[in-house]
Amino acid sequence: MAEFRLETPRLILRNWREADREANWQWYQDAEARRFLSTVASRAEADAKIDKCIASQAEHGHAFWAAERKADGAFIGTCGIGAPRAPSHEYEIGWRFLRAAWGQGYATEAARASLAWAWANLATPTIVAITVLANVASWRVMEKIGMTRHPEEDFDHPDLPAGDPLRAHILYRIHRPTSETAHAA
Repeated sequence: MAEFRLETPRLILRNWREADREANWQWYQDAEARRFLSTVASRAEADAKIDKCIASQAEHGHAFWAAERKADGAFIGTCGIGAPRAPSHEYEIGWRFLRAAWGQGYATEAARASLAWAWANLATPTIVAITVLANVASWRVMEKIGMTRHPEEDFDHPDLPAGDPLRAHILYRIHRPTSETAHAA
């Protein structure tokens, strides 16, 4: 598989590497960092999520990529574009970062680069992002990158069982920039 690399001023979004697996597993061990995402009970489950990203990159040419800090080469999280799936059947942008990387603008920087990549490489009129209502930091990033909430499209996540406190999700969407909106920015 060809090496994917998307650079921002401070980050490199890239294919996953074997060396990322341990840091990714450590993220899953941080209850505060993952409080808005479903539980992963084992290292094998965490590795399977990386394997799913690797497979998506191979099949679709995009994924939730590994995020590396340029300054020291450290793996600090993930950001990218997921293939369309239920319930919206639209491309999805998403991110998650190690707690040590919070509050530094990395998610916004990575998300803006991922959106720019998507508009340049995918024939899609819209991209969505989802989270739980309590994940204020995530929906603030959504708003910073120009997304708008669509409360009429909030939904119960189909991968989570009834009664799971993380099942209720909110949906944000952004439309492909037009020449008028691109010039206004």
